[in-house]
This record gives sequence, C-alpha cells and structure tokens, in this order.
Amino acid sequence: MDILRGKTAVVGGASQGIGRAVARVMAAWGARVIALARSEELLQQLVEELEVVGSGGHGYRVVDFEDVVEVEAVACEILAEVSVVHILVNNTGGPPSAPLLEAKVGDFERAMRRHLLAFHILTKVFVPGMQSARYGRIINIASTSVKAPIDGLGVSNTVRAAVANWAKTLAVELGPHGITVNTVLPGATATERLSSLIRTWAERRKISADALARQMEESIPLKRFAEPEEIAHVVAFVASPWASYLNGVNLPVDGGRTRCV
Repeated sequence: MDILRGKTAVVGGASQGIGRAVARVMAAWGARVIALARSEELLQQLVEELEVVGSGGHGYRVVDFEDVVEVEAVACEILAEVSVVHILVNNTGGPPSAPLLEAKVGDFERAMRRHLLAFHILTKVFVPGMQSARYGRIINIASTSVKAPIDGLGVSNTVRAAVANWAKTLAVELGPHGITVNTVLPGATATERLSSLIRTWAERRKISADALARQMEESIPLKRFAEPEEIAHVVAFVASPWASYLNGVNLPVDGGRTRCV
C-alpha cells in the first residue's frame, strides 16, 4: 500500500508498544518515518525493521520528552533534514499509576512536560511546513480516560484530558490551512505498559494478575485486549488522505468498552 507515499511522519514513543506499531504501519503504507524515543538501541532496531517493510529513508532521534528544550532542538534538527513533516504522531509513555490524591505537584509537572508541552512544541515547529504543503495530520495518542476516567490513573486522567482539549482548540485554528488535528483513544492494548499496570493493580487488590486481566477482558464487548497493530492501522487511516474530513475528534478504539460517553 502506498497511500502515504511522499509523506514524512514523525512518530513519538516509537521504541515500543503502540508507537512502534504505528511506525511500522506508517512505513508499510509508504511514509518516510522519523522515530522518536529515549532508547537508541530500540530505535536502531526499529529503523532496521522499517527498511524492510517500507520504502527506505527512515531515521530516528533520541529525545527525552520531559526535556522541552531538547524536544525543540530535536524538532528543529528534523525540519532542517526533511523540510516538511506532513504527519505528526504525538505519543509518549503514560504517567505512573496512583490515586489522584497521592500525586505530588512534581508528578503533574513532569506529566505536563512529557505530554502537553512536548506535543505543543513539536506542533509549533512542524505546522509552518504543513501549511506550505497544504497537508497536515496531527494525531495524538491518548486514552479512553478522556471520555471516562480510569481508576488508579489520576495524573494520567488529568493530563490526557488537557491534551484532548488542546487538540480540539488546535483543530479549529488549523482547519483552514488543510491541517487536521485528532486524538485517538486506545482502550486496553496488549503492551508492556498494560502488563505493568495490571501487575500493580492486582497487587493492590490482592488477586492474581491473570485473574485481573480476565476481569478486564470480560468488561470489553469483544472479550479481549487490542493488539498494538489494531490501534496503529486506525492511526494510519487518520493520517491518510482518506480521512481528510475528520477533524477535532476524540476517537475511541476500545472494542466498545466506552459506552454512551
């Protein structure tokens, strides 16, 4: 498939999980992918995989999303290399699990830098090129907590909602320039982060991780967790010309678990 051929995509959090799957699908759909994450070793492995599934020319940058100065410097480096970034997938690891009242001010500050501020900086750097190209797709990977807060993820619930409202505001401002801004809300997805959360929650509830996982799957109409690739294909569709009239949307991809919200 070459629906994204000729497009350059910057994908955050690409070393593992949903971000890695998004990078692979984007490359398979023909995009040139620039992957962002903290682990250089994992990024190198990813780019080797992308050269096999895609058309070549892929790259990576090591960046800590909590360091907003570094984020801006890396974004400017990318722009100097590729001239135009057509697709920006804002994605990074979620905050640790904890009840909201256990959170310290620093927990919120770190999460805001990693998500909202880093996403905003990347967007500001890449938007002028999107405006010139009259093609832009800004896609934020958040969580269904945007629609229904998830127990035990107090900081994450708060920050994800901030990102979603930031995105809706931006969608109005950038729509006249041919740039769409949407937020994909994955449900429970079979990643290492979900496994880690399940272990933490199971310990608190004094049940086995397997038992909790089965309970969670039973709460989903499809009776299973998503695979990262299932989320990634939705993201690639939103990035494509096929989704040109989709703008300002919070799109749940959760097997039907989020109801009537």
